[in-house]
Amino acid sequence: MSPLTKALRPKKVKHNRTGRVIRAIIVWALVAAVAFITVFPYAWMILTSFKGRLEAMSMEIKLFPETFKLDSYFALTDQDPSFVRAMLNTVFLELAVVPAGTFVTALAAFAFAKMRLPHKRFWLLFLMSGMMVPYAALMLPQYRAFSAIGWVGTPLPLIIPGLFGNVSMMFFFIQYLKSVPSALIEAGRVDGASWFGIFVRIMLPSMFPAIAAQVVFWFLGIWNDYFAPSLYLSGSNWLTLQALLAQINDNMQRMPDYPLVMAGAVISSIPIIVIYIACQKYFVQSLAMSGMKD
Repeated sequence: MSPLTKALRPKKVKHNRTGRVIRAIIVWALVAAVAFITVFPYAWMILTSFKGRLEAMSMEIKLFPETFKLDSYFALTDQDPSFVRAMLNTVFLELAVVPAGTFVTALAAFAFAKMRLPHKRFWLLFLMSGMMVPYAALMLPQYRAFSAIGWVGTPLPLIIPGLFGNVSMMFFFIQYLKSVPSALIEAGRVDGASWFGIFVRIMLPSMFPAIAAQVVFWFLGIWNDYFAPSLYLSGSNWLTLQALLAQINDNMQRMPDYPLVMAGAVISSIPIIVIYIACQKYFVQSLAMSGMKD
């Protein structure tokens, strides 16, 4: 190594170290900015729920309330229907749709992924093509059909279609099942198990990470759904959380009560956060396994 190279080498190392420090600062600054943008609205919502009505409407921007009040949380029970009833209605829809719909979806995915079916590629594309049809194009025919059989005003329009499964979830399960060795199926067949027995005893436990991840997405979709409940359940005692919150907001056009709406939003977000934290590890597992092939 020449003397000139030895003289320049420390400067190059110092320059590279300085570049790494600058890049790290930029990355952490971007992460902090994104975290602040993500967390600040939720923090504002929580703190606003503890304010008084006049304080929340004040033009002066204050993050923390002068006095923490629980009046808005107690006022939720005075709504018609009550907030507690709307929450129970939403939980009822979740329990009525998600378990049965997930089981049917997983069963269909198992058939498409592991069984020899005639023209199964065509039928899979046929089912997935329905995802390209916007809901707005189906809204009026569905509403007229459900109204003709007397289902409007009841939770049946929100329950019965979900019992037949979810196409997007089925496609995800098909990709996940490709990572499950087919030798397990052959072993089950040798032991005399039926196809349904293989699905229940072998495939279903193997799909647990994927099922957990997709169930969370479906749970969030039903929990946060506003459009369908407001369409089919308006004026009934079956209103769900989001439809009730929208109704409360519409009733306050002349006398806004932002802490009341924020309190309802805070309570409705708690189950989502708890479920996501409890099941977040399954997201990583399902995404990692769905990229593998047997």
